[in-house]
Amino acid sequence: MSSLLSYVLVTPARNEARFIESTIQSVVAQTSRPLRWVIVSDGSTDGTDEIVSRYADLHDWIELLRMPERKERHFAGKAYAFRAGKGRTDDLSYDVIASLDADITFDSEYFSFLLGKLAVDPALGVVGTPYEEKSGEIFDYRFTSLDHVSGACQVFRRECYEAIGGYVPVKRGTIDCIAVISARMKGWKTRTFTDKVCQHHRITGTAQASPAKANFNTGVMDYVMGNHPLWQLFRAAYQITKKPYIFRGLALETGYLWSFLRRVERPVTREFVKFHRREQMARLKSKLSLRSLARNSAAPVHSEVRENS
Repeated sequence: MSSLLSYVLVTPARNEARFIESTIQSVVAQTSRPLRWVIVSDGSTDGTDEIVSRYADLHDWIELLRMPERKERHFAGKAYAFRAGKGRTDDLSYDVIASLDADITFDSEYFSFLLGKLAVDPALGVVGTPYEEKSGEIFDYRFTSLDHVSGACQVFRRECYEAIGGYVPVKRGTIDCIAVISARMKGWKTRTFTDKVCQHHRITGTAQASPAKANFNTGVMDYVMGNHPLWQLFRAAYQITKKPYIFRGLALETGYLWSFLRRVERPVTREFVKFHRREQMARLKSKLSLRSLARNSAAPVHSEVRENS
């Protein structure tokens, strides 16, 4: 059924010469190729354009779009670049549009798999898969939810993308999360399918910062997104259990508290924050209830042991 769905790809890329050729090779190898793939070079100066141009000469469905150079590097650039790339597909009739990072790889059935999921469930608005870091670590969905779709590759049904108004340009980041939550606010289902995994070749958050700064920045972005304080506390506590122990969660919570004290501006509406926090509290309540149920179900066993001893 995936053959019934046509798709286009847009890849914002800024100085991705180290990784982008592998990403291109992954897309070229797909059993279901896009009608058009617009790779938007966002002021690259490292040879990214030359690599893309070489493949564009070989494949007429690959296009390089060059954006003007800019001194400041920020996450809003991805939103602007994506909009520019999407504009190069407006002359096409397609069903699905995907945002693909320039530093990931995947197997040849990757997009046909995701298109198939969209084909069988018209209510799905955004789909994706987990990503595996270079260290071998895979995003842990036990703490968040399979409703979350990683920004490494977000595959939108076209109607869903247009309904949310596309990516919101936010300099601090979170544009991927905002898009997915906005989709659910509009009544669409969002889903990560764990049957497949893509490989992410740069440590998350380190394109612009050290790991320490990246964890702090994640805390800032959590505040910008409107994370509930109680949810954030549990999130930081969970991160303390991951290497580097204690420091990771401490940096995360520090970033959140720093933003709270400075009253960092949020680029989302109050309705968005309410919806987001309502989802978080429902998820937290569900997880705590399950743990309580597990403890209670085990209690009679311990009681019986004591009585028999």
